[in-house]
Amino acid sequence: MAKQPSRRRARADDDDAPPAPPRRLKRPSREAAEAAVRTLIQWAGDDPDRAGLVGTPDRVVRSYEEFFRGYDSDPVELLKRTFDEINGYDEMVVLKDIRFESHCEHHIAAIIGKAHIAYLPDKRVVGISKLARLVEVYAKRLQIQEKMTAQIATTLRDVLQPKGVAVVIEAAHQCMTTRGVHKPGVSMVTSSMLGAFRDDPTTRREFLAMIGTPGRHGLENV
Repeated sequence: MAKQPSRRRARADDDDAPPAPPRRLKRPSREAAEAAVRTLIQWAGDDPDRAGLVGTPDRVVRSYEEFFRGYDSDPVELLKRTFDEINGYDEMVVLKDIRFESHCEHHIAAIIGKAHIAYLPDKRVVGISKLARLVEVYAKRLQIQEKMTAQIATTLRDVLQPKGVAVVIEAAHQCMTTRGVHKPGVSMVTSSMLGAFRDDPTTRREFLAMIGTPGRHGLENV
């Protein structure tokens, strides 16, 4: 009988798989979206036709266009322009404190935080603004922080093919601070370590020291 792969190994392979692109769904009309906002206003107990709310459906739809513009961008295409004239540079590239605003997919409440990205180049690098834009593409979608962290890391790995990638995200979730358990001042920290950052504790510690979190949150043992 052929030996079956262990469940633990299967999960590890799934974790390293590239993120699946979002399905391109046909969007409803703008009029339908505004009608949905009117319905929510009525459900909340107010009159969408009163003076202060007449323009709200239009404003909400326009704000959604801004909040969720990440669905209109391809993160792989974003990273395809790279530079290979690096004179043998093979040390860590780190971009830290990348502020982002996202929305949780469970309550459509704001997630506000910062991301730290590092990679060890192997023959090519990418413009640093592209790293910030990569965060923006995934942040401007309905998200959970764990998934967003993995998406950024695996996309950077798959396109640049570096020796290693590290992503740490720290964020506050308004679905926890303004509703439910109402616990302000709480932040969530997630990380994804691939390649050298996963395999080499020294490389991992160097990255965490650079972003100012050495020994915090147990990340040195990720």
